[in-house]
Amino acid sequence: MQARPTIEYDEMHSRELLAIQRERPFVAIRVHVSDGATYEVRHPETMLVTASLVFIALGGENGDVPESWVRCDPLHFTRVDPIGT
Repeated sequence: MQARPTIEYDEMHSRELLAIQRERPFVAIRVHVSDGATYEVRHPETMLVTASLVFIALGGENGDVPESWVRCDPLHFTRVDPIGT
């Protein structure tokens, strides 16, 4: 399987994030936001994409219930990197 390259945007839209989330097989990603924060999405079900917000579950490794979540405006997502490539 060929690794997905890093994707960079001046601004990202929900449609692009939803397309990444729906790829099969899903490849874990690290998203970068405009304030410098990064978040890892290791399973597609830990990211909920809506038209105006993206919710990412935090913690809860190995199938456990997530400990918390963060919500971001998708326009603040600046880069998406595959994890482990």
